[in-house]
Amino acid sequence: MDSPLESAEEPGGLSRRHALGLLGTAGAGAVAVPLLGAGTAEAAAPIGAPAFSLTPDAAGAPPVQGLHLTFGADPSSQMVVSWITDGAVDKPQVHYGTLRDGFGSNAAAQTRSYVDGKSGRTVYVHHAALNRLKPSTDYVYLVSHRGTTPDSGNFRTAPRGRAPLTFTSFGDQATPEVTWTAAGPVGLDANSTPASKDIVAGVEQVAPLFHLLNGDLCYANLDVDRVRTWNNFFTNNTRSARFRPWMPAAGNHEIERANGPIGLGAFQTYFSLPSTETDAELAGLYYAFTAGSVRVIVLQNDDNCLQDGGDVYISGYSGGRQLSFLEKELKEARASREIDWIVVAMHQVMISSSDANGADLGLRQKYGPLFDRYGVDLVVCGHEHNYERSLAVKGVVSGSETLTPNPASTATDDIDSALGTVHMILGGGGVSGTTNQAFFKDGTAKVITAVSATAGSNGKRTSTYVKEQAVWTGVRDLDHPYGFAAFTVDPGRHPGDTTRLQVTYYNVNMPNGNLSVFEQFTMHRKRSDGYS
Repeated sequence: MDSPLESAEEPGGLSRRHALGLLGTAGAGAVAVPLLGAGTAEAAAPIGAPAFSLTPDAAGAPPVQGLHLTFGADPSSQMVVSWITDGAVDKPQVHYGTLRDGFGSNAAAQTRSYVDGKSGRTVYVHHAALNRLKPSTDYVYLVSHRGTTPDSGNFRTAPRGRAPLTFTSFGDQATPEVTWTAAGPVGLDANSTPASKDIVAGVEQVAPLFHLLNGDLCYANLDVDRVRTWNNFFTNNTRSARFRPWMPAAGNHEIERANGPIGLGAFQTYFSLPSTETDAELAGLYYAFTAGSVRVIVLQNDDNCLQDGGDVYISGYSGGRQLSFLEKELKEARASREIDWIVVAMHQVMISSSDANGADLGLRQKYGPLFDRYGVDLVVCGHEHNYERSLAVKGVVSGSETLTPNPASTATDDIDSALGTVHMILGGGGVSGTTNQAFFKDGTAKVITAVSATAGSNGKRTSTYVKEQAVWTGVRDLDHPYGFAAFTVDPGRHPGDTTRLQVTYYNVNMPNGNLSVFEQFTMHRKRSDGYS
């Protein structure tokens, strides 16, 4: 279902002059000039350049909503442009090209839909695959369907081979929007705060190549109107996601009762992701992509964790297929002379010293040996609504009931990632109910080691917790609830050189959303292309 979409490209499309005229119809926020240093745009076309003309029989079509990007299977040459409509539309398509050459290509969109199991409303999402793009190149694009006002954006493709790049990450966002309550009056979306909006502006100040969204995207499963909440999520994030791919991991709050066989049908409809899974029920839930010398592997942890956190309990849903996928990806990435950095993005956590959800023994049992065997450099998560990072860890503390990760180094400023894996909890994406004040102060942590066979009075299986010494903990932010991390790759200069990952964690501060730097650190390792 989520394999790369085929595009229908047509030579001799819109001219540059016509293209820029069309961009003028898309609104002030959609000017096709790369943001924040992404590139230099040429001069715009004069006012009055040709634009789309709506014919009487086509007027009144649903508008383009929630414009967003995701990478295709090869981020250096493929991008997927997606948008939402409230009804079926005719001829959804994307015109695209460069400012130098004009909108010379056209890709037809494929439409997916789902019927929300709570409201009975049908949602339509259109995905257009742009293929045969050039690496490290700025593109402009315009989306339309018959009878609508076009909308637009721009993006930069990933480099092919080793090159500097920056990506960002956070989890647990929610939305800053209002909805209707069950009783009728206006209310907030579940877990809503202004930080859900401020953090998007923060990401745009950094202007990364791509963004990793580590689960619990909008908490629609907790709302009366799930469709409205998803719409609010995309309305908020399109300010960034139309300019750079937002690559999501599905968290426990993406599991929605009666939406698909395992509750993840809405997530699978809204996003077209570079999945290699052949089972439609599993497509798009775990996937991988390469940008420069970074291999990113995205997981859906409700398959492998113990905790019961969604509308329905789906532990074990893939029958081991996700674990097989993970090991295959890790083995190939670590054997490659083109890949230096292996980054895993997921939601639930293997480390946490917060008295909130806690770490999960299921993940430690299943992922830990694979991460150690294949030298995973970095794991980015959410789930706990705070910021914490581990020391580099490898193996487990001997005799520990909880498989306590063993610190391989005490370094916190300059970390040799060949020694072990750094885990980062980035759960301050905007959600209310923050847990930065819930950190244990006595050097301990708690781990879920089992769940009850049946659900309790709250509809969830009850977790059993065991305490451990948090010997693996590195840095925690006790004072600030919201923030995100930026990662900049220095690829080195020659085969076998040292490559570095410069990491900055930004606080998104209340009440105005301004950014400040909480901490910076560096990870380093030898390039994989050294002479043997």
